[in-house]
Amino acid sequence: MCPELHQIDAFTGAPFCGNTAAVCIMDRPADPVWMQKVAGEMNHSETAFLYYGSGNWNLRWFTPACEVDLCGHATLASAFILWTTGREKPGSAIAFETRSGTLTARKDGDWITLDFPAEPITSGVSVPGLDRALGISPVFVGRNRFDILAELPSAADLCTLEPDMAALATIPARGIIVTAVSDLPHFDFVSRFFAPSVGVLEDPVTGSAHCCLGPYWGEKLKKTELCGFQCSARGGTVRVTLRGDRVILGGHAVHISSGQLLV
Repeated sequence: MCPELHQIDAFTGAPFCGNTAAVCIMDRPADPVWMQKVAGEMNHSETAFLYYGSGNWNLRWFTPACEVDLCGHATLASAFILWTTGREKPGSAIAFETRSGTLTARKDGDWITLDFPAEPITSGVSVPGLDRALGISPVFVGRNRFDILAELPSAADLCTLEPDMAALATIPARGIIVTAVSDLPHFDFVSRFFAPSVGVLEDPVTGSAHCCLGPYWGEKLKKTELCGFQCSARGGTVRVTLRGDRVILGGHAVHISSGQLLV
């Protein structure tokens, strides 16, 4: 087995922006230990592993440190490369079997859309050490099954944030979503995402975080269609449509490189 390996920039229309994912296409299931080693070698925030079986594509996601239950940008990258390589017909819906159930990707004009579970916060919470780790006191803190969400007073506070990563890594959550209402035209909210506990200091653009951000800002702004900008150094745009207990995430992708694994 010599799997194909592709590098895709997701949630962006420009190369070297957005969030880079490696997509490994295999002809059969692989040993998770091997997949973790490949993800560590790639050293992107996520590496996606795909193989076809039982009528659908089976998809798993690994950071350089561990396997995760949900990832947006590597799913978008996986759909993009399946269409690009002709494994799926252009414009056809693609179903992925994952640890978060069946996820579907479709084309909507020049956008790629992902049908994902909504992951709203359950309530406001107190998170010991969060203020110190962020270096600022949020105006609201909540959490869902994956992450902690912290709303800051302003977008300027968000953009200049320099958190203590070692302190953030001690907080029991996959990651810390930090957000504020947008001060940019054409965007409803801005965000950043820190996940040192799973080997990702700052994720450039985090689709799965928008499964939480969408419901949060949708309720606050009384909107069902929103657009978010993740203001990391690379930056990226995520369109969010709320549909009950599902969110439709929209983005673009750019093909950066392709090759083959020899080990």
